[in-house]
Amino acid sequence: MRVLLVEDEQPLASYIAAGLRKHGCVVDVAHDGQQALDKSDLTPYDVVVLDRDLPVVHGDTVCRLLAQRGAARVLMLTASGAVSDRVDGLALGADDYLGKPFAFAELVARVRALARRSTPAHPPVLRSRNVELDPSRRSAERDGRLLSLTPKEFGVLHRLLAADGAVVSAETLLDKVWDEHVDPFTNAVRITVSTLRRKLGDPPLIETVTGAGYRIAP
Repeated sequence: MRVLLVEDEQPLASYIAAGLRKHGCVVDVAHDGQQALDKSDLTPYDVVVLDRDLPVVHGDTVCRLLAQRGAARVLMLTASGAVSDRVDGLALGADDYLGKPFAFAELVARVRALARRSTPAHPPVLRSRNVELDPSRRSAERDGRLLSLTPKEFGVLHRLLAADGAVVSAETLLDKVWDEHVDPFTNAVRITVSTLRRKLGDPPLIETVTGAGYRIAP
């Protein structure tokens, strides 16, 4: 899933981003409200983790504008856990609310829950052509053989299996599996698909559709 983390305290932002990445999220970071709005204009995020007290543009304003766009689920963070603050945040359009300090496991669980609400539901375990992928356990296997995949390989395989035979463009894979720092003209998708094919073995599973992208071969 693609996550935008908006947090002005840079050490905390780095800690949260690193933790979310370890749990399989693709994370971009903004340190003020205007950066958050600019990034969300350019990238379709599944979830925005939004600190309420932000410089330049306040988190309340950012939340309201994101809710009006309706493109991403918003998890609002705040140093106050008062009921009135939670009510205010939800009234602004936030989908969920979490007070600081928080248990990281709870943050991950809430982000995943919001991501499920922002995209069509998929089976908890994806299966095709003797391949089985479990997103919650971050595991994949073929014919009972555990596959040793990098995070990018896992992300690409996940997107292709979730598409259920539909073609997934390289641009979509870049948006969903790589972060904002990737060069849009890179051949990273092609290279990752190539190494993923080798690890999956025969018979070939991933088909290239010329000029369109990739799909699980019918």
